[in-house]
Amino acid sequence: MTTLGLIGSGYIGGTLARLAVDAGYDAVLSNSRGPETLRDLVDELGPRARAATPLEAAQAGDLVVVSVPLKAYTAVPPEPLAGKVVLDTNNYYPQRDGQIAELDSGATTSSELLQRHLPQARVVKVFNNIHYRHLRTLPRPAGAADRSALPIAGDDADAKAAATRFLDQIGYDAVDVGALADGRRYEPGTPAYGVIYSADPTDWEHEAPAGSEKVRQALAAADSAA
Repeated sequence: MTTLGLIGSGYIGGTLARLAVDAGYDAVLSNSRGPETLRDLVDELGPRARAATPLEAAQAGDLVVVSVPLKAYTAVPPEPLAGKVVLDTNNYYPQRDGQIAELDSGATTSSELLQRHLPQARVVKVFNNIHYRHLRTLPRPAGAADRSALPIAGDDADAKAAATRFLDQIGYDAVDVGALADGRRYEPGTPAYGVIYSADPTDWEHEAPAGSEKVRQALAAADSAA
């Protein structure tokens, strides 16, 4: 059985652990505060889940989610992630992360920074554009008319195929946006970020499905505004 390693187990990471366990995956969760702080979540998730250190989660995962504040990305251990598919949920929020000149200038993207830090890993940008509440409530079976889609971007075709399979297993379709650099098309401030999964853009409590076509339209709107 495939194991999902999680480096960061907050709102998005913890939600992904729940979805993965529900889909039959094992989950190894970690955070910066120590395995003991994840005891309640692991107990809730059941026998398929266990808490570990970030290094152990990286080693254990067949797929590994990185869901830490961007300012902490250099703490992700590179060596155990060599050759692995890394699902990057990060966004750049200067008020939290501090100013990063390369991102402010548009010279690169947050996922490309992570890929540079993990040169032997295969990074796919995904899960960064959806609120954790919506991520938890919107999964649907394959073929459902109201199934939502999430954009993915990466420089490795096999890694994107692996991400697409994982998305399908947890209840989502994937829209391949292109290379990692194209991940900027669904970052904060773009039409594909967040609100496309909301019934009301002013009220994030209520979700609304967003299928592949709706996601593509939002991505096209981002291109038009660029």
